[in-house]
Amino acid sequence: MLAKVYSGVIQGIEAYPVEVEVNAGWGDTAMVIVGLPDAAVKESRDRVMTALSNSGYKFPMGRTTINLAPADVKKEGPSFDLPIALGLLAATEQLKADRLEQFLVVGELALTGAVRAVKGVLPLALCARQQGKRGVIVPAPNANEAAVVEGLEVIPVRDLREAAAFLAGEVSIQPVRLDVRRLFEGPVEDEVDFAEVKGQESVKRALEIAAAGGHNILLIGPPGTGKSMLARRLPTILPPLTLEEALETTKVHSIAGLLQPGQALVTRRPFRAPHHTASDAGLLGGNVNPTPGEISLAHNGVLFLDELPEFKRSVLETLRQPLEEGRVTISRAAGSVTFPARFMLVAAMNPTPDGKMPGESRCSPREIQNYLNRVSGPLLDRIDLHIEVPAVRFREMASDRPAEASAVIRARVVEARRRQQERFRGRARVLCNAHMGPRELRQFCGLDETSMELLRHAMNELGLSARAYDRILKVARTIADLAGSDRILPEHVGEAIQYRSLDRQIWG
Repeated sequence: MLAKVYSGVIQGIEAYPVEVEVNAGWGDTAMVIVGLPDAAVKESRDRVMTALSNSGYKFPMGRTTINLAPADVKKEGPSFDLPIALGLLAATEQLKADRLEQFLVVGELALTGAVRAVKGVLPLALCARQQGKRGVIVPAPNANEAAVVEGLEVIPVRDLREAAAFLAGEVSIQPVRLDVRRLFEGPVEDEVDFAEVKGQESVKRALEIAAAGGHNILLIGPPGTGKSMLARRLPTILPPLTLEEALETTKVHSIAGLLQPGQALVTRRPFRAPHHTASDAGLLGGNVNPTPGEISLAHNGVLFLDELPEFKRSVLETLRQPLEEGRVTISRAAGSVTFPARFMLVAAMNPTPDGKMPGESRCSPREIQNYLNRVSGPLLDRIDLHIEVPAVRFREMASDRPAEASAVIRARVVEARRRQQERFRGRARVLCNAHMGPRELRQFCGLDETSMELLRHAMNELGLSARAYDRILKVARTIADLAGSDRILPEHVGEAIQYRSLDRQIWG
C-alpha cells in the first residue's frame, strides 16, 4: 500500500515542501530511502524501526521504499523520522489517517518512540502556511516557535503513539496559541547599562550616532580604556526589534539550533563576539552543508570584533561584501545558499602591537605599520566612524556624578530612527541612514555652499576616498536627525568629518 506524508526541507533560511512517499510491498524485508538523503536521513531507518517496535507497532516485513520528493533536492537532518514513521503506519494500515494530508509533520524520533526537538521549525511552519496546510505536527519543545505563525494549528506531540492517535482521531490535542504582540511588551531589562561607564563622553556620543543611523564603528585605544565595555553596551541603546525583524532573526537562530527549548521568538537584538581565531567558515558560514555563520547570527544586531588586527586578513576581507549588500552567499559544488547578514559592525583594536600610543610605544615604526596594515584600507572605508578611546582620568573614575542611562540615550535613538523610517517609507531595502545608496544620498543629503566647502577642504587635506565621502554624508544626516533638523548644517558635517580623520592620522 502507498501512503504520503508532507514535510519540509531547509535551504538557506527558507523551507520548501517535501512529500514523503512510503510504499510497503512484497519481497525480502528491507527499507530503502531514496531522494538525495544525507547520512542523518539514511540513519533514520534504524531509528524508525526501533521506535516502531518499542511503541508497540509492527514493522513491515516486505520491501519498503521511501521516496523524499522532489528527488533532486538534498535532504538533511533527522527531522524526517516522524513523517517516515507515520507513513509506514499508514502504508501498513496500522493507522487510518485521513487527516495526514492536512498537516506538515517534522520531528526526530528517539529509540523509545519519544519525539525530540529539531532545528528550523519556524521556516517550516511558514512553508506549511504558504502551502495551505491546516496545521503542523511538531515536537512539543518546538511548539511555541511554530505558534508564532498565525493561521496555523500547531499540534505538539511528545511521542509517536500520541501523533498517531491524534491523526486517527482517537485523542484530541489542543493547538498551541501564542500572542506574539505580548512577547514584545514589558520593560526591557538589560544586564549592562551605559550608566555604569565612567567618563568617555565623546565615545558615548559616537556610539549614539552609530546606533541612531545603523553605522559601523571602530574603537581604537590602549588596553583598559573601556573599548569592550562600551561595545557590549551598544545593544542597550538600539531600537527594539520589529516583528518582521524578529521573525527573520529567529529563522536564522532556529536553523542554527540556538533557540532555547520553548522559546518562541528572538525579541532582543543579537550581540555576537567571535574570537579572533575564527575561520572564514565560522564567520561567514559554510562547511559541507552550509549553515549560518557569526555574521548571519548577528543579523539585525551587533557583530563585535575585538582585537581586529589579530583576525586573519583573509577572514576580514570576507566582510566586505556583507557590509555592502547585507547578505552573504556561500557557493558549493552542489549549489549556493544565501543568508541575511545586515548587522552593525563594532571593531576594537590597540594603536600599536604592545598596546601603547604611537609616541609611547617601544615598537619600531615598521612594526607599528605592519600591525596596522593588517586592516586593509577598503575595509576601513566601510567603517563609518573611527573613534579614539583615550585613557580615563582619575577624577572621572572617582566622580560620584551619575552617567546617562541607556534608556535615556535609547529614547533619542528611537526618535532619530522614527524620522528615518518616515523619510524612507516605501523603500524596502533602506531601513536607516547607513543603508542609503547613491540615489538616496542625492535626494536626502543635499549640502549648502558652506557645508560643501568644508567637506571639499577635508577631502583634499585628509586624502579621503570617494567611499569615505559617502560615509561622511550618511553620518552627517544621522547627526542632523539626532538634532531634529531637516537640513544638514555645517556643524553636522564638521562633526561627521572628525569621525573619519582617525584612519588617516594613524594609517597615513
